[in-house]
Amino acid sequence: MPPEADPPDRRRFLSTVSTLAMTAGLLGGYGAFGAIAARFLYPAGPRRRAWMFVVDLASMKPGDSRSYVSPAGESVALARTGNAGTVDDFIALSSTCPHLGCQVHWEAQNSRFFCPCHNGTFDPSGRATGGPPADAGQSLLKYPLKVEGGLLYIEVPVDRVG
Repeated sequence: MPPEADPPDRRRFLSTVSTLAMTAGLLGGYGAFGAIAARFLYPAGPRRRAWMFVVDLASMKPGDSRSYVSPAGESVALARTGNAGTVDDFIALSSTCPHLGCQVHWEAQNSRFFCPCHNGTFDPSGRATGGPPADAGQSLLKYPLKVEGGLLYIEVPVDRVG
């Protein structure tokens, strides 16, 4: 009868299992880091954009404003500043303040966009005129608009990022 080999002791077993677990964790962590780095270094192509209906021109009077959320989830502040019935009467800007991400709104009486978080102000073109956004030289992103058949359309991304 051959002599039996010594059964693996508990210490060796735990050492092997913990080494395998640490190796798997490191490989998973470095793999996730590599995937994130690859998406950063090689981003996807340009986002798909589309013209989306916003409002009937007759239903918005000068000084009125509306909020719009794009299919991609971006918040847009729309305001009517004129009464000619053309696209130049309207402005569409990101309603997310570039300073801290608060929501800006149109103040018709002051002819400006206002951020309530730190009293940031923006002129009708989206350029910061007061508060921390002006100090940092920040502006609101502008969206293209068009008028067709008495209807206002906005060009926005339709794909979500990430």
